[in-house]
Order: sequence, then structure tokens, then C-alpha cells
Amino acid sequence: MTMSVLVSGAGLAGPALAHWLRRHGFAPTVVERAPGIRPGGQAVDIRGVALEAVERMGLLERVRAARTRLRGMSVLDGAGNELHRSTEFVLSSGRLDGDDVEILREDLVRFLYELTADEAEYVHDDSITALEETETGVRVTFERGPAREFDLVIGADGLYSNVRRLAFGPHEEFLSHLGSHLAVFGADNFLRLEDWELVVRDEAIGYVVYPARENRELRVTFGFEAGPLGIDHRDTAAQRHLVAEWMERCGWQTAPMLKALADAPDFHFSAMAQVRMDRWSDGRVALLGDAGYCGTPLSGQGTSMALVGAYVLAEELGRADGDHAAGFAAYERRMRPFVTANQALATENPGAPASEESVERAKWAMELGVEGA
Repeated sequence: MTMSVLVSGAGLAGPALAHWLRRHGFAPTVVERAPGIRPGGQAVDIRGVALEAVERMGLLERVRAARTRLRGMSVLDGAGNELHRSTEFVLSSGRLDGDDVEILREDLVRFLYELTADEAEYVHDDSITALEETETGVRVTFERGPAREFDLVIGADGLYSNVRRLAFGPHEEFLSHLGSHLAVFGADNFLRLEDWELVVRDEAIGYVVYPARENRELRVTFGFEAGPLGIDHRDTAAQRHLVAEWMERCGWQTAPMLKALADAPDFHFSAMAQVRMDRWSDGRVALLGDAGYCGTPLSGQGTSMALVGAYVLAEELGRADGDHAAGFAAYERRMRPFVTANQALATENPGAPASEESVERAKWAMELGVEGA
């Protein structure tokens, strides 16, 4: 009998897992709070072993064709004076002469959704409100739809994972705050950048800005250093107001940036916090990607960990032949060293990127092995 798996979250990790679950004979259902594919988001990096996972999905050629095309970057002070420039390295993705791929998050999400639209059942505009493990599965109560029972439930729903909260406990028990916050939003290219990134540093405040969509748009990442803020992670109005206050402290392009912030339909704000857990599964429930082991954008490896984790989790569940406990245990054994190496990139060199040597080691810190073996 085909095992049913409910996956919470239709970002990157969830659809990737749905694809591999179907390949291994499972019946995946993906539930997503948003009414459709979420737009916007920063560029994300696919590196090392994660590129092998993408290739095995049949998406590598498409992903490479959609990669960003930055030629270099300038580092500015708060007054807009150029401090230095590079045509070899950009802060958002690292070296420009390597095999790693930087792609807009929304493009990768779209590719994964299109790949899995006929492979999985998608339930949008709904979320899980309760989980009750039974002798044969997990009874899931939804906010909108009727309750259903699944053999397994996987939380792939991000830093503030709903599944993690319901199955493991409050967010505060697992979040390790790194002392900073990031806001991400899109804007028209009012700076007229052409394949060029700007990095602005003004004490504890900074921007990373780069063009997208053949230089028609900008992606803006604004960060500031501060401890926990006590703002609800779902209160976007309060978050925008707070970000605007911090932006006003920076003298660079303040007025147009504030307007872009106010107008942006794709605004996203989050604390830079890692998820650290002793275990990623409990009974018939397990966690994937940021929900279980968020590395933060400071690591540059969140997307790669999600893609690799999806591949490994589905493969080990397939190998376990119905023994989910054995499958979850094998998933953790294989992924734990990879996660540890990649999370360490965010804290190796506070305020600056990790060394190239550390990144190279971390992105190859595991092997996928022979497919189907």
C-alpha cells in the first residue's frame, strides 16, 4: 500500500521533497498557507553537492540558464563613497568564476512547482492547526479544510515552522539568535544598475542591492544589528515600520529606499536565527530544511541544505520500506555532519563572509552516492 506523506510548506524544500517522495513510491500532499506561489525573495545559492541533487531532478540546465549575471560589486560607505570594488567576488553569492549558481528564489520555486504540479496534491490557502499521532498514522486538523489522516507528516515550513511548534514545542526552545535582522524586497531599478551589485556599510546598518530581470528590477536586502525584537513574525506592518526607522539612520538613498519599502508587495523580514535541535523527528513527524536546521542567509547554504535534505530524506524513507523510524534515523545520520559544517559558516567570521576554504569544505561535506543504489 502506498504511504501518504503530508508536507507542510511549498517554498523550496517542500516541493523538492514531494518530487523525490513520488520517485520513491510515496503519495505526497503539500499544504501551503499562501494562496499560490510566493513571489519575490532574494537570490539564493545552489552549491556543491546541491547541484548534483538539482541535476538528478532534471533541472540543472534550466537553473543555469536562469542564473543571475552579475559582473562585480562596489562597496560604499554610508555617504555613497566607493571604498573598493571587485570583479571576482560579490557578497550575495561569492566568487564569480566558479560552478556555483545564484538564482532568484522565485524562479527556483516556480521550477520546482512546475516539476511537481502533476506529482503531488497541492492544497493552498490552508495550514495545519493540530497533529494527533494514531496507531496507523497522523490525524491532521486544518484551519480550513476537513481533517485527514496521513502516514507521515514533514515540516518544511521555514524558520518559524508550524509543524515544529505543534510537534516539538515553542520556537524559543530551538532558535539561536545571531544578533541581526534582514529585510528583503523588490523595487524598480531606480539606481540604474547594470549587472552590478552595491554593498553599503554604515556602522551596524547595511544594504546589499543588485539588479534582476535583465536590469529592470532591484532586489534589496537591508540588515541591521540588534537582539531579539519581540515583534510577531507575522506582523508585517510592524516589521515595515521598524525597518523604516532603521533605514532613516543610514544616509544613503534614504528617500527612494523608504518609498520602495512602502510600495513593495514582496516584503519579507526575519531575524537572523539558526535552528538547533537534538533530533529532527518525533514519531511519524520529521523536519526538513530551515524548519529543522536553518543556517540563516549568513551561511549562504540554506537552499543547498534544503535541496540535499529533501533528496536524502526521501531516499532513506524509500530504503526503509515502510519503517519510518529507521528512515528518519538514517536521514539524520547522513545529514547531521553536512548541516553542522554549513551552519558554522554563519558564525565563523561575524560581520563578514566565511573563508572560501570553509565554504568549499562545507558545500561538499557529504556525497549523494549512486542514484538508486
